[in-house]
Amino acid sequence: MNEQTKPIELHYWPTPNGWKVSIMLEELGVPYETKYVNIGAGEQFEPAFLKISPNNRMPAIVDPEGPGGEPISVFESGAILQYLGRKFARFYPSDERARVAVDQWLFWQMGGLGPMAGQAHHFRQYAPEKIEYGINRYTNEVNRLYGVMDRRLAEADYLGGAEYSIADMASYGWIVPHENQGQDLADFPNLKRWFDAIGARPAVERGVALGREKRKNLAEDKDAQKVLFGQRSR
Repeated sequence: MNEQTKPIELHYWPTPNGWKVSIMLEELGVPYETKYVNIGAGEQFEPAFLKISPNNRMPAIVDPEGPGGEPISVFESGAILQYLGRKFARFYPSDERARVAVDQWLFWQMGGLGPMAGQAHHFRQYAPEKIEYGINRYTNEVNRLYGVMDRRLAEADYLGGAEYSIADMASYGWIVPHENQGQDLADFPNLKRWFDAIGARPAVERGVALGREKRKNLAEDKDAQKVLFGQRSR
C-alpha cells in the first residue's frame, strides 16, 4: 500500500456525492485537507475550480503524490473512488471478477440511483411548482431502484459481494435522505440491514459529519436554488 505523506486536497461540500469521497478518505486514514466549495454560493463556477473540475461539480481531488510522484487532479466521484482504491489497494479488489462486481454497482449508482434520487429531491422539494407527473415519475423510479438494491442485498452482504467496497460508499449517501425521496426503509428489509451496518462504521460517521454545520435547508434558500438549478457557465 502506498504511504501518503502530503495531504490530498478534497474539494467538497456536504452532499451525497461529496460524502462518497470524504467517507473513502476517512476509511483509508490518509491525510487530507478539505477545501469547501459552497455550491449554493456558486463557488463551483470559479475559474480555479473549473481547472480541476471542468463540469463545475464537486467533489474533486488533487493528489500531490500522483502517478510518478507528480500531482494529479481527479473529478467525478466514481473516478475518484476508483483512483483512490487502486492507489491504496483497499476497498477495490484487484481480482478481475471481484472488481467487475464492484464496478457494475458503482456505475449503477452513478448512472441510476444518484441521478434519479436527485430528480426526486428536486420535484418533491425544490421545484417552484408541484408537478405531480415529475413527483410520481421519480419517486416511483427511486422506489424501483431501492428494490433492485434490496434484492441484491438479499444474496450478498454488500453491493459488490462479500466485502465492503467503494460501491457501498457510493450508494450509502443517497439512502441517507430516503424520507425526502418518499421512501420507507421498512419496505426494504435487506437494504435497511445494509444501511444500518454501513452507517455504524466510524469512518462513515466521520465522513458524513464533515462540514455538517455548513448545510442549509435548500428548500428555503431561494438564492441558492437559483445558483444550483439555473443554467450557468463561465
